[in-house]
Amino acid sequence: MTAPGLSRREFLALSAGGGAALWLSVALPERAAAGGGAALEPNAWLRIDEKGAVTIFLAKAEMGQGVYTAMPLLVAEELEADWRAIQVVQADAHPRFGTMVTGGSSSVRRSFGPLREAGAAARELLVAAAARRWGVPAASCRAAQGAVLHPDTGRRLGYGALVADAAKLPVPAAPALKDPKDWKLLGRRVARLDTPAKTHGRAVFGLDVRVPGMRHAVVARPPVMGGKVVRFDGSKALRVRGVERVVQVPSGVAVVAASTWAAIQGREALDVTFDPGPNGKLDQAAIARILAEAPLLPTPARAEGDVEKALASAARRLEATYELPLLAHATMEPMSCTAHVTRGAVEIWAPTQAPSWAVEPVARALGIAPAKVTLHTTFLGGGFGRRAMPDFVLEAVQVSKAVGGPVQVTWTREDDMRHDFYRPPGRNELRAGLDAAGRLVAWHHRVRTPSARRQIFGGPPPGPGERPDVAEGAADVPYAAGAILVDCAAPELGVPLGFWRSVYSSQNAFPEECFIDEVAAAAGKDPLEFRLALMAPGSRLRAALALAAEKAGWGTPPPAGRARGLACHSSFGSHVAEVAEVSLEKGRLRVHRVTCAVDCGLVVTPDAVEAQIEGAVVYGLSAALRGEITVKDGAVVQGNFDDYEPLRMDEMPAVEVHLVPSAEPPGGVGEPGVPPIAPAVANALFALTGKRHRRLPLRDLG
Repeated sequence: MTAPGLSRREFLALSAGGGAALWLSVALPERAAAGGGAALEPNAWLRIDEKGAVTIFLAKAEMGQGVYTAMPLLVAEELEADWRAIQVVQADAHPRFGTMVTGGSSSVRRSFGPLREAGAAARELLVAAAARRWGVPAASCRAAQGAVLHPDTGRRLGYGALVADAAKLPVPAAPALKDPKDWKLLGRRVARLDTPAKTHGRAVFGLDVRVPGMRHAVVARPPVMGGKVVRFDGSKALRVRGVERVVQVPSGVAVVAASTWAAIQGREALDVTFDPGPNGKLDQAAIARILAEAPLLPTPARAEGDVEKALASAARRLEATYELPLLAHATMEPMSCTAHVTRGAVEIWAPTQAPSWAVEPVARALGIAPAKVTLHTTFLGGGFGRRAMPDFVLEAVQVSKAVGGPVQVTWTREDDMRHDFYRPPGRNELRAGLDAAGRLVAWHHRVRTPSARRQIFGGPPPGPGERPDVAEGAADVPYAAGAILVDCAAPELGVPLGFWRSVYSSQNAFPEECFIDEVAAAAGKDPLEFRLALMAPGSRLRAALALAAEKAGWGTPPPAGRARGLACHSSFGSHVAEVAEVSLEKGRLRVHRVTCAVDCGLVVTPDAVEAQIEGAVVYGLSAALRGEITVKDGAVVQGNFDDYEPLRMDEMPAVEVHLVPSAEPPGGVGEPGVPPIAPAVANALFALTGKRHRRLPLRDLG
């Protein structure tokens, strides 16, 4: 499955920060308000009606990370709106919002300027309209709490009374933005806008969608990755009460019924034969062999100095190999989608992170124009990158087309686990050299892992000057050395790959931060002091590391039977350090406390940042302690939370989050908390036992 409609060049531009430019250049909606009433709509994201109600259109997906609140805050702050009058509408897929993709921890950091400008432009229009009506200079007026005031005369006009006049004025090209010291909403603790609907059961997730006349379906998919249907007999399935149709679609055989339960029962009765295809013999040994033997990409991701010469002259040399498994996304809400194909059009209700990546393949599959695809985004029960892929949306559309009516396709947990787009497995080969004084003189990190980006978007391997995606989190190693080399091998694997929370930073931080701990031990130095000495004095990551260590009590004795380990990493524009405190209880690793320090630039919503870091810790710990997808005869073995076990509530450590004050532009938050947790725990385990564990998950500790 690919994500058509977005070229490799466009994807690279978006992931490198081009998203902001897209937002600034989108076409604006029509000025006329629905229902004929007066309204001010100066840009794609904002509407103020004649009653003063402020509607903000959310062009990103809310999957628990808090954009349903954070992004409206950006507009409301500059608009000087009454926060109590704010209404949020989840935007349908539409070109006026640019490329609608939620991922890469980019929502707030890429929208920080454009959405503030959207609010500021509307504020200036409303102030100008009031000044004209009063016959006074605009500079003598000010906006506050949904109204324009003229302090000299005490006059006041609510925004609703001004929208008709304001809509006739030209939209300011470069509105003045507020100084952060004058913020009233941003940087404060604000109640989340989506909480009431979720706590009262009114929120609509993908599985909650109901459409008149809707049928329910599940799909029998080939168990082997890359397999296909050879034959099927639906007669037994049709005998199950409630089952109405059995139809073949490109992804498998769909059983359509009056209820989801009937569809599942019908699928169990279905007689279907699959051809395993080219991957029928793929297993763990084959995967390990492919990684170990893959040829290097011709251009290193980073090359400074002569590593071989530096290693040859080093007083001490170290080397180690670290391995990481395939991982599933395991969102709490499995994939689902509702679609209704009609003559020449389709309407879709989907919990998708990437409406823009779904519209194009749907339109192409149906032979219609993209404008004929209506896609409503629901709340998402977790995304982590999985819901950026359009496969589950396209599948529902194909089932609806086959049955000629509205259908909701539901994936079971086993479907979701065994037909994921997995985080790639990795083999990391590291070497380092120390001089006689214990200084780092050589660093070599060889990354061996398949390229998810290349599998999804295609295109040739990266050329000179292009850094491969598999080097993310490794090429920017923050430690100074006399010579540094980061090179990569990116073999094809035959396994569907996708973007997993924090992508390759989640993989490469583990070997990097564990190996620097090994080097520190070889040099006879404290892991914290060794790192600090190798980091630039003004480094934001260095400051975060020092703060996390201080708050964790680094250098003081931990409670009896426990040990501490630390790690740090920069990703998605933010800098995070974590200290883990662990023990072994009856041979099982227990994490008691995690202390985090985060420099994510200007903080828009402090409580959301804290919640995201806490969530990253539990997500990363689940992977570090238990997460592993294995393959046998081309099929995924794990199917549910009994054999792909997440961290349980009673195992959750105490998590402290300390925010580093910063005036820098906002960085990402959803993903940067994941990379440091696995190496912090592994380093704590070494401090506790004196034994290095170089393979995840940290499960076999004998």
